[in-house]
Amino acid sequence: MATYTITDLAREFDITPRAIRFYEDQGLLSPTREGPSGRNRVYTARERTQLKLTLRGKRLGLSLSDIKSLVDMYRSPKDTEAQLQSFLVVLARHRASLEQQREDIEVMLAEISAHEDKSRRLLALHTKAGQTA
Repeated sequence: MATYTITDLAREFDITPRAIRFYEDQGLLSPTREGPSGRNRVYTARERTQLKLTLRGKRLGLSLSDIKSLVDMYRSPKDTEAQLQSFLVVLARHRASLEQQREDIEVMLAEISAHEDKSRRLLALHTKAGQTA
């Protein structure tokens, strides 16, 4: 069975070991411990996949609690249909949030454009007034 060190995973996913330890603290990963005083973390292919799911969720902008729910679903493949339904709920909620953010951004961009246009007109009037004086 393939195993990985924290350095292996950090290198593979281009993240810091500290980030991996953070995900472990959040209950998203649970490597075994080996060596003196259990100092060395050993990750299995399953933990590697859980890290991959965590990073995918992060890339999608999901909250840590939503990511944890997804990782927990992966850990317990009891009822795939219920898990997929739950995942669809998480995605729908996140989509709604992103669509609201997009609407807010579009409103702000329209306001910025209006201020830019007004500023350019005022600047042109000011420049024109200075040339005729």
